[in-house]
Amino acid sequence: MTLTAGRSGLVGAGRVAGIDAEELATRFSTPLFVYDLDAVSARVDALRSALPSSFDLAFAVKANPLLAVLQHLRGLAVGADVASGGELRQVLRAGCDPARIVLTGPGKRDEELVAAVAAGIRVITVESRGELRRLAAIAEAAGRVQPVLLRLSAAADADAERVRIIGDAGAGKFGMDEADLRAAAAEAVASPWLEPWGVHAFGASNLLDAAVLAAHVSTTVQLAAQVAAHAGFALRLVDAGGGLGIGYRDDETPLDLASLGTGLTSIAQRLARDPTTAGTRVLLEPGRWLVGPAGAYVTRVVDRKRVGESEVAILDGGIHHVLRPVLVGQPHRVVAVTGEASRAPSAAVTLAGPLCTGLDVLARDVPLGGLAPGDLVAVLDVGAYGATESMPLFLSHAMPAEVVVRGGTAHLARPRLEPETWLDRHLGLPEPEVPPGS
Repeated sequence: MTLTAGRSGLVGAGRVAGIDAEELATRFSTPLFVYDLDAVSARVDALRSALPSSFDLAFAVKANPLLAVLQHLRGLAVGADVASGGELRQVLRAGCDPARIVLTGPGKRDEELVAAVAAGIRVITVESRGELRRLAAIAEAAGRVQPVLLRLSAAADADAERVRIIGDAGAGKFGMDEADLRAAAAEAVASPWLEPWGVHAFGASNLLDAAVLAAHVSTTVQLAAQVAAHAGFALRLVDAGGGLGIGYRDDETPLDLASLGTGLTSIAQRLARDPTTAGTRVLLEPGRWLVGPAGAYVTRVVDRKRVGESEVAILDGGIHHVLRPVLVGQPHRVVAVTGEASRAPSAAVTLAGPLCTGLDVLARDVPLGGLAPGDLVAVLDVGAYGATESMPLFLSHAMPAEVVVRGGTAHLARPRLEPETWLDRHLGLPEPEVPPGS
């Protein structure tokens, strides 16, 4: 099954990823996450077809660290962008080739750097001169020369006005300004334990404008070439981050891969014409684009009521599993999978979850007024930043199962976890000591 970003091809006619929804709900209970791996394959193929041959892909594991998803992507020869020691262990467990793994992210602890160096991963992105020095000491202790990228702060990006920087560039928490970056490059060249490969710069999130994405890559490549020439090292790799977006509304125009490919091909040709950059590769770190539209969160209606002028359906799932609508203020599309509401639009209804907070609303005033208790609904585009961005411990509801579908067969990828799984880990107060002789 091939999916188009921002469209609901994953769910229809009582089925999710081609499988009867009630069958899935009965087998795995609700709520649950379902991921269509064949759709992921189609998206990888589509993106690769648009990219120049000198461009590489590393999946942003933070989007979905499920082992089955990582194994599937490894089978498609997609690399991995990890941002913690836990993610590094997970991709190695999935069988990912260390030569395809990059480590990024702020606040890397010494033990995480030690593990990355020991694993022999492709490259480590360095966020500050202090981190560079810590890494040099760790590499020396391991007797390994470690390839590094130097990360430019989004706040220092000369083209920041042309890209949508999230959270004011994280208030400067990511990367270095250009002066520090150039100084770090010189330090890396001088160190016998570090091998500078290039520059990393992430400047955008969930962009649908191919021209803006290509402009960011172009700016990053230009800066990296300047830094390498000035510091005196061969530019081997430029990491332009992710940012490839998906539409969360039906009226959004999907990212134009053909236009993106045209823009990136121009950059690749420019690199190839210069003898000093003819061997340079460019890395993209898509996460959301590859897996987002391939996922659905399936939940069941448990109650239906009218409160004043409002129609409300209460679901057995909510924002403890799909937090993004509240976190960033952008709701996902929700569709009826079974029941009357799945057959024809009707009056508006608000879909709310089971949590004891007024924030627990998955959708407001959607045309699903025919919903009744027992019906199934699906929140779309949760293959990325769904389960992994949730807060499942709130109110001690069960953690939903995660299911993958490949070749028309559903496989349990992570079982449903009942609250006892973590509540039984709590340690109570010790019994009070009884005074002697009492």
